[in-house]
Amino acid sequence: MKIVRKQLDQNGSGSVKMVPLDSDDLWHAFNLIAPGDTVMAVTVRKVIREMASGGRDAERVKLKLEIKVEEVADYDKVGSVLRIRGKNILENEHVKIGAYHTLELELHRPFVLRKDVWDSFALDVLHQASDPAASADLAVVLMQEGLAHVLLVGKSMTITRARIETSIPRKHGPAIAGYESALNKFFENVLQAFLKHVDFKVVRCAVIASPGFTKDQFHRHLLLEAERRQLRPIIENKSRIILTHTTSGYKHSLREVLDASNVMNMIKDTKAAQEVRALKDFFTMLSNEPDRACYGPKHVEVAHERMAIQTLLITDDLFRNNDTTERQKYVNLVDSVKDSGGTVHIFSSMHVSGEQLAQITGIAAILRFPLPELEDIEM
Repeated sequence: MKIVRKQLDQNGSGSVKMVPLDSDDLWHAFNLIAPGDTVMAVTVRKVIREMASGGRDAERVKLKLEIKVEEVADYDKVGSVLRIRGKNILENEHVKIGAYHTLELELHRPFVLRKDVWDSFALDVLHQASDPAASADLAVVLMQEGLAHVLLVGKSMTITRARIETSIPRKHGPAIAGYESALNKFFENVLQAFLKHVDFKVVRCAVIASPGFTKDQFHRHLLLEAERRQLRPIIENKSRIILTHTTSGYKHSLREVLDASNVMNMIKDTKAAQEVRALKDFFTMLSNEPDRACYGPKHVEVAHERMAIQTLLITDDLFRNNDTTERQKYVNLVDSVKDSGGTVHIFSSMHVSGEQLAQITGIAAILRFPLPELEDIEM
């Protein structure tokens, strides 16, 4: 995210003008913008004009609008568009003050966000968004014969950059020539997607993962073709391409990739790796010492009242609550846990680990000491 201008007052109010440069930036904007904020941006609207001949003509005009946000309506990660809905508060010849409007925020189009209160969560998201290192940490090619997904795992989200599907005939008898031809075509398509979407100036490493020997076959194809065609990005970074086993080439197998020790060693200080490790520690504690782990808003709240939280795990979904009181409750909880010396991990709901945490209410904690009495408190 490019921050063009930042004007934050001591009382916590203020505005920031920013330009989203990639999909992660729009996800940050999705987390930043909340009901009650105002957003100003240039938008395009179809306007009907009366013609001198008496007819009517429609034309598209650029308008500067500022809306009081009532709903962050939709984030389209495929189309890279964030839609917000609210009432216009800026005088305009085409849109009346008080009229409802849906504003679309898109890549490379600046907007100004004003808040009455920039709380700690919003400031943290803004800091992450403006960090030049906030980019994809890991590229993953998940594959099995005839199917491959090229994924980029960033600080805020996991994006599917390509899906390659090819029909592969059986590897028996006279059909073996057709099998080898189809497999080579499949590998070539995956190679082209790899070259297009994997930038070693950005990612720390690229993982090729599959069941069986598909990963090894593709890796061999990748290196041979790189030498034959002199593909410098692959030749110069072949030590950063690692292989690991998964049970399938489908996207849910990303969990297995992030659990693999050779992958974790390459990305151990990244946000995605820290989230995976924290969630793994929580489930281990829940299994081995259940009195030192809890989940659900009520249990976590009671645990914090007793100064018991060592590690708090919470999804960013909970900060997008339309109920400002509820949202502030979670902001205060995060601040308070940090102030008492605890560690906080805010999970992105667009990461596989965030999806796992969401399945158990979106909030959990590892405790400093056992609290067996939590079992008697209703969730």
